[in-house]
Amino acid sequence: MPSEGRCWETLQALRRSDKGRICYHRDWLLRGEDVLEECMSLPKLSSYSGWIVDHVLPNMQENPPPSETSTSPRSTSAFGQPSFVPKSPVRDPAFSPASSATPDGTKDKYESQHTEPMVLQSSQGIKVEGCIRMYELLHRMKGAEGLRQWQEEQERQARALSEMASEQLKRFDERKELKHHKEFQDLREVMEKSSREALGQQEKLKAEHHHRAKILNLKLREAEQQRLKHVERERLRKEEGQIRLRNLYALQEEVLHLSQQLDAADQRRDLPRVDLSAFRTRGNQLCGLISGIIRATSENGFPTAEEQAVAERALQEMRDLLVNLQQEIARACEDRRRQDEEEAQVKRQESQVQQGPEVRKEPPASRQGPGGKLNEDLQVKVQDSTMQWYQQLQEASSQCVLAFEGLSNSKDSQAKKIRMDLQKAATIPVSQISTIAGSKLKEIFDKIHSLLSGKPVQSGGRSVSVTLNPQGLDFVQYKLAEKFVKQGEEEVASHHEAAFPIAVVASGIWELHPRVGDLILAHLHKKCPYSVPFYPAFKEGMALEDYQRMLGYKVMDCRAEQQDSFLKRMSGMIRLYAAIIQLRWPYGNRQEIHPHGLNHGWRWLAQILNMEPLSDVTATLLFDFLEVCGNALMKQYQVQFWKMILLIKEDYFPRIEAITSSGQMGSFIRLKQFLEKCLQRKEIPVPKGFLTSSFWRS
Repeated sequence: MPSEGRCWETLQALRRSDKGRICYHRDWLLRGEDVLEECMSLPKLSSYSGWIVDHVLPNMQENPPPSETSTSPRSTSAFGQPSFVPKSPVRDPAFSPASSATPDGTKDKYESQHTEPMVLQSSQGIKVEGCIRMYELLHRMKGAEGLRQWQEEQERQARALSEMASEQLKRFDERKELKHHKEFQDLREVMEKSSREALGQQEKLKAEHHHRAKILNLKLREAEQQRLKHVERERLRKEEGQIRLRNLYALQEEVLHLSQQLDAADQRRDLPRVDLSAFRTRGNQLCGLISGIIRATSENGFPTAEEQAVAERALQEMRDLLVNLQQEIARACEDRRRQDEEEAQVKRQESQVQQGPEVRKEPPASRQGPGGKLNEDLQVKVQDSTMQWYQQLQEASSQCVLAFEGLSNSKDSQAKKIRMDLQKAATIPVSQISTIAGSKLKEIFDKIHSLLSGKPVQSGGRSVSVTLNPQGLDFVQYKLAEKFVKQGEEEVASHHEAAFPIAVVASGIWELHPRVGDLILAHLHKKCPYSVPFYPAFKEGMALEDYQRMLGYKVMDCRAEQQDSFLKRMSGMIRLYAAIIQLRWPYGNRQEIHPHGLNHGWRWLAQILNMEPLSDVTATLLFDFLEVCGNALMKQYQVQFWKMILLIKEDYFPRIEAITSSGQMGSFIRLKQFLEKCLQRKEIPVPKGFLTSSFWRS
């Protein structure tokens, strides 16, 4: 187009101007070169001029360029960019023979010969310069494009690396968070484990503490128990010592009293031919023996059991000595009476009517009937008939034990089972007896009666009968009697009202099975010899523990039980005996007499009043017996009974009071007040717990 040609001419004119010849480089400031350096120096060829001359110019000579107006489009089409190359010649110092080289590496022929830069023709130089510029521009554009692509690639890689780094950072954060979570979980588990271990250790320590505290408490309790036992033993020792001391003083008093009786008997002048000095001498020796024991006791504190036994033997010997003296005096009196009768008979030989001498026999104190006066001297030993009866009962009990010895000592399991079942069937019903309704009491009685009759009974869910073993009946009878007495020893001793239901069942069984009654008496006499009444004597060579057992004491570890416990057991058994002799089974045969009725109670009361009283024991047993059985004896014997009560008050009370120490006056005062109240009211009250008709209707 014409306008485009004019623009191109304008540009060429401007390039040919002085200012157009100035070479502007954008990187001058960066290279630090002077801006006007090229204006003052000769133009120089570019470093690419040699390559252009070798490659571009030959092509241009072969294809001559068109007109100037067409140069720009061709150039543009050849290089792909518009041409801004000026037509003025440009000198480039870089295009020199030294810097130009052919492709095959040979140097130009003008390499070192020309020192001045080559100056091309103006049109040709402009073309070369334009080509060079275009090549540089193309190279720069390619470099810029490559740089841009490289930058984009680098940016892309940077973004990719950034994203990868971000993802890795996220993974790292996730791993770190997971690690922290795991560490936290591990730490929490460790803390929980340590907490559980600490709790377990704490529980273990607590358990150990409780265990140690329990052991310490047990040790403290044992120590306290040991201390209390020691204190109790010391107290018992002192009490026993005081009791022995009081008994020793009582023994001394009785010995002195017996010694006075010996002196009084020795001073009798009506027996000149009888020498009683030996009795008095022996009596003085016994008194000296007792006095020596008391003097030794005052130095040592309390008398020992051996010293008390020696004193008791001395007292017994003193009693025997007095009895022998009385027998000697009685024989001397009998001889003198016989001589007097013979002399009187000689004087009356001349008389036609001869009369036999009157023999006045005073009844001995031991056979004094109820209501009579007691002799001055009472018995110490039981009557021969009573002793014989006592021995017969003990012999029957021993024979019964021998009868079932095979069953009791058998090692066979079946025999043991039968023995155990029979013992339970015999003893459990007796244990169930109490102040229950009469209908229940009848069931217990029928069960015991059926067992003794050979009928099967239920015990512990099994059927039991004495016919299971040939020795079964003897075994059941013995164990049943033993259990009745044991109930009196334990249950009645604690609950006095229980004596009557136990006694009425025992009386009914006694009536139907007499052998059981005899065994009951044998057990009762063995455990409570005062129910005979019988005072066992101390024999030479006998151990003190054996003698205490004969008296009824329980001996454990060579030590007798307390006096209060002993009296309580004796009281329970006497109350049971007093209830048995007055009660009968209401459903039995009323026509038959009681197998062991009130006449035996009357005999027991008469015999015990004909014997010397025992300190604390006699008063206790008399009170229990009269409180339980006194109303029945009053109704049976009436006036004779009241004479007996007056005899106790007037003659027997002084004897009991004389041998009772100040610390043992409780039982005596209780008996005295009871009898005085009865004499004042002229009636013995019905005992508490007595079975009335309403009991059997319940």
